[in-house]
Amino acid sequence: MAVLSEDLTPRLVEAVVNGELTPGTKLSEPELARRFEVGRGSVREALLRLEGLGLVERLPRQGARVVSLTPEGLTELFAIREALEGMACRLAAAAITPTEADALTCLLDQHQHYVDSQDSYQRQQGEEDFHYLLFRASHNHMLVTLLGDELYQLLRMYRHRLSCRHSDPRQALLEHHQILNAVLQGDGELAELLMRRHVARSRRHLLAQFQEERQ
Repeated sequence: MAVLSEDLTPRLVEAVVNGELTPGTKLSEPELARRFEVGRGSVREALLRLEGLGLVERLPRQGARVVSLTPEGLTELFAIREALEGMACRLAAAAITPTEADALTCLLDQHQHYVDSQDSYQRQQGEEDFHYLLFRASHNHMLVTLLGDELYQLLRMYRHRLSCRHSDPRQALLEHHQILNAVLQGDGELAELLMRRHVARSRRHLLAQFQEERQ
């Protein structure tokens, strides 16, 4: 089935994030145009958008490639994420609406079900991702754009690439509850501190996975 040009970007994003297009793969505009049955102009536009999301890189005399995932790249991404998500929590403590609070509370109840049934909620995304809903509750447009558009898909790519065997979903869920409680109590300083610790712990787990795979 042909892919409409306006649908190509999210389709390519998913192909990169889920490993259908593996890290380091050279991307050929003619080949992608044939594969998705669209014009090369649509492919070129989509690749530029993926480059803006950090999923595609252009190397001298090599053209466009799926970005390679490295421990150094992960460390840089999580350093930015730690600072921005911490800030988002602090702002959300003052700006979250009752509707958003209810949605996040219900979401954690759903995640508890996933954990109890041994179905990792870390696979959730978009409206089912705790972090995604929480930083949107900051109501800071620039911050939401940075976290939701420019960093979120690359984060998903690292999550998919690494199995997180070192991660404890029950501990992660407990930390999510603690963060949300601080936000709902209006304690922005505590919410920021808890989120920064939470993100730092995730970074350590993913880096441990990189090290394990290299051994």
